Amino acid sequence: MTRHADCLAVLTDSARFASDWRRAGEDIPSPLLSVQTLDPPEHTAIRHLLLDGFRAQDRKALHDRLEGQIEDLLAELAGRPSIDFVGELAEPLALRFITAFLGVPAPDQAWFAPMSRTVVDGMDAGLWPEKHEPAVAARAELAEYAGGWLADPPEEGLIAYVAQNADAAGVDRTVLRNSLRAVLHAGYESASRLLGNAAAALLTTSGALAAFREAPVATAVDELIRYDAPVQADARVCVTETELGGVVIRAGDPVTLLLGAANHDPLRFPHPTELRLDRAPNPHLGFGRGAHACLGASMAIRLTGSLLGTLARDYPEARAVAEPEHRRNLTLRGLDRFEVTLRPRQPGRRN
Repeated sequence: MTRHADCLAVLTDSARFASDWRRAGEDIPSPLLSVQTLDPPEHTAIRHLLLDGFRAQDRKALHDRLEGQIEDLLAELAGRPSIDFVGELAEPLALRFITAFLGVPAPDQAWFAPMSRTVVDGMDAGLWPEKHEPAVAARAELAEYAGGWLADPPEEGLIAYVAQNADAAGVDRTVLRNSLRAVLHAGYESASRLLGNAAAALLTTSGALAAFREAPVATAVDELIRYDAPVQADARVCVTETELGGVVIRAGDPVTLLLGAANHDPLRFPHPTELRLDRAPNPHLGFGRGAHACLGASMAIRLTGSLLGTLARDYPEARAVAEPEHRRNLTLRGLDRFEVTLRPRQPGRRN
């Protein structure tokens, strides 16, 4: 599926199109059973537990602390001739942000980042089957790591809430560990890739950084997500024969949703190849829709707006030193490296 209307129809219809491939007779390894892969009603308990945990957090305090960290980190990096926006800014910031929200210490990035990339590589196992088993093993190792949080939970943060309320919610412990692993991994990968993609769009499009400074932040971030979303594809399996877009889809048929194409569908978005930071409305599918819509979408938008807003305000002459280099992934799109130079605003200079 490439059209916006068709992708939206599949995403919002879990009765006919399953995320849980066991409904089509597939044997799914236990490390893959999480809030991301279960369907209602089994999915409902774990999603509600996590949503309630999200709502219980003081997100304003978290973002206020984040603002200061962003300013400090940019000031530190600005003293260099150039930096890798991905490895030195986007990835460390995303990991710091998601673990602060969870209420746990950040893992060693030298251990975590390769593990996370192995999981991402496994999302493309339909084309590269050799990536499947390493990804299952990596998910299991990250789930075991997340299980340690439940054994000795922190006093604050999402993990604290989940540990206190999981039994009352009736959530299976394996699903709970896997789902916390998914929150950590998805929060890190989605946020870091969004930051990298968005920075590349702003710093390689003439006048875009200045335009970002003038646009409503949430509107501009929505457009950056639509323009170059981290999540480019998703998959479902049909469980009830149906017709969509004039095509009969039979039970057991896999359905691949090319969300990147849907976000550039000219039937839904005027001039879809143009970056228009004031585009509204903007019903992009960058965070999915329906039962499996991204839990942390509002947090990712706020993080991206904070970093790019600070960049546009304090470093209006930031520019790309080299072309952004992309990772060899299809499901999740992101940068491997993006060399930029930060030029602080000169005192007394108007921009």
